[in-house]
Amino acid sequence: MNTDTDIVLDEKINIKVNEPKKYKVLFLNDDTTPMEFVIELLIGIFKHTETTATQITMTIHNEGSGVVGVYSHEIAEQKAVEATNLSRSQGFQLQIKLEVE
Repeated sequence: MNTDTDIVLDEKINIKVNEPKKYKVLFLNDDTTPMEFVIELLIGIFKHTETTATQITMTIHNEGSGVVGVYSHEIAEQKAVEATNLSRSQGFQLQIKLEVE
């Protein structure tokens, strides 16, 4: 066997997989949207229990905004649109924004 043709590979291939970014959905406090309606949205769209929905609603009321969920961009956007549409259909001006986590 001729050793002149042997090939030795000593390379390492590093593959870096980036996790997709997560987005926080935030509700902003306002003077027109009733707390009961916000709680209904949190339970119906964001799947919170009544207890956590009430806690988040109080945070929004007391601090001016609150995180209602963290999702992939597509899901965060869909839930925000759904909540906004329902809010507008009831005559409320609830403001919702997305932030990169």
